[in-house]
Amino acid sequence: MAKIQMTTPLVEMDGDEMTRVLWKMIKDELILPFVDLKSEYYDLGLPHRDETNDQVTIDAANANKKYGVSVKCATITPNAQRMDEYNLHEMWKSPNGTIRAILDGTVFRAPIMIDPIKPVVKNWEKPITIARHAYGDVYKSTEIRVPGPGVATLNFKGDDGQEISQEIFNFEGPGVLQGQYNKDDSIRSFARSCFNYALDQKQDLWFGAKDTISKKYDHRFKDIFQEVYDSEYKEKFEAAHLTYFYSLIDDIVARVIRSKGGFIWACKNYDGDVMSDMVSTAFGSLAMMTSVLVSPEGNYEYEAAHGTVTRHYYRYLKGEATSTNPMATIFAWSGALRKRGEKDNLPDLMRFGDKLEEACLNTLNSGIMTKDLSTLATGVEVKQVNSEEFLKAIRQELEKIL
Repeated sequence: MAKIQMTTPLVEMDGDEMTRVLWKMIKDELILPFVDLKSEYYDLGLPHRDETNDQVTIDAANANKKYGVSVKCATITPNAQRMDEYNLHEMWKSPNGTIRAILDGTVFRAPIMIDPIKPVVKNWEKPITIARHAYGDVYKSTEIRVPGPGVATLNFKGDDGQEISQEIFNFEGPGVLQGQYNKDDSIRSFARSCFNYALDQKQDLWFGAKDTISKKYDHRFKDIFQEVYDSEYKEKFEAAHLTYFYSLIDDIVARVIRSKGGFIWACKNYDGDVMSDMVSTAFGSLAMMTSVLVSPEGNYEYEAAHGTVTRHYYRYLKGEATSTNPMATIFAWSGALRKRGEKDNLPDLMRFGDKLEEACLNTLNSGIMTKDLSTLATGVEVKQVNSEEFLKAIRQELEKIL
């Protein structure tokens, strides 16, 4: 069969360790035989980031703004041990954090569901997508170890000379102190990304915070979401028969557990960090969690939610076969190709993205699995395979259904 044609490139961001190995295998086995791939390639592997003083990450993010769609391999965020291992010039920042900041994007994570692995929450029938506001709050906080008695105050001095001061606590002894912040602009971008993605996915949007306790900080999130919804999205949601729903975070958690799934759950930064792991584990495995970064302007960056699978990489370097799960990385490719096809009005490319995912699910539902899933599966005769065997099985299924 003739290869499916593309008109506009997508941005391809290569990565590190075992996921970098799988990246090439996925392209060679599942993409290049079927698609005349057009991509603008950026090597975000840690050695090349170090060579370019991390400029390659900035260039890749700006390319995403230019072309609108990218697909990213998992990358290392270096710590002190990685500094020594890779002989780095600097402890470079998280590539994901850099890209998020440049795109002003929101991260959406959703589980890949298969028949042999049932969610721990028995009434969940459809995936739950976590939308995390990956900016500010505790992740950008300033902290003090209070050494002894004294008064802690919160102070603000405006450029116009206005000063605001408020007592936080009168310490009678040692303790800890933390200051957090966020910005109206960032919260507004978060809201727009959530509303746009809900319309794109044709799913309801839920949002929860603790505005009854945090009457200014969390309440500002609530107010901005409502303002953006009322002024920009209410008519679009009603026309699409979708619902935007706000409640307290504890009420939302209770509703999520009782639900059947099939909606987008918008979370503040810390809530999203915690709840995305809870949701992924309850649905089965972090290796089966997709991730897409969406900017308010409608630019998309697809990737796996997991890391670079270091332990398997060291085994691979010894020449050992590994049973590493490539599903989330494959779905990053299928999502990016489908979105590229949607933006460029290429039905064949969109259909290929759908069929690639169908081939993956059919393979897993038949019992052919990597080691991590084989221990979770029920109701099917499991055939545990290594990564290469798994990709070849998907290739056979893909050829059959195309």
